[in-house]
Amino acid sequence: MTNDYIIRQVNWSDAQQELIQIRQKVFICEQRVDPHIEQDGKDQDCFHVLVTTLEGEAIGTGRITKKGKIGRVAVLLPFRGKGLGSEILQKLTEIAQEQSILCLHLNAQIKAQPFYERHAFVADGPVFMEAGIPHRPMLRHLDPIAHQMRT
Repeated sequence: MTNDYIIRQVNWSDAQQELIQIRQKVFICEQRVDPHIEQDGKDQDCFHVLVTTLEGEAIGTGRITKKGKIGRVAVLLPFRGKGLGSEILQKLTEIAQEQSILCLHLNAQIKAQPFYERHAFVADGPVFMEAGIPHRPMLRHLDPIAHQMRT
């Protein structure tokens, strides 16, 4: 990543406002996801990543559950195409390895499936509708040897 952005793990209680703001802009405003679906009540039990500009503007986020489910990966429109989604996914993967999570899974929007495939995720089921958007379940197994070398 360039030196123009900071990506870090954050606690929900500390960064809730910034995380919600990004997700509202991307999921609720842009994609018209029902706010009740987007706010699922699981955030306090997840690990979160926040991307900010050097000036502190919150521009990207993602989360992973303790069982390895990645979700709520979002980058604000003006900052897309700069590799931030990949950086978020990499940081979530690092968190998974630190937590001894060896299998990652997610429900990818169909238009994002090629992005996840570039990051070693494979389709793991049929297309289904969620929040009026076609999705496909995907998974990625992490290398247990690489995990052991880190610990």
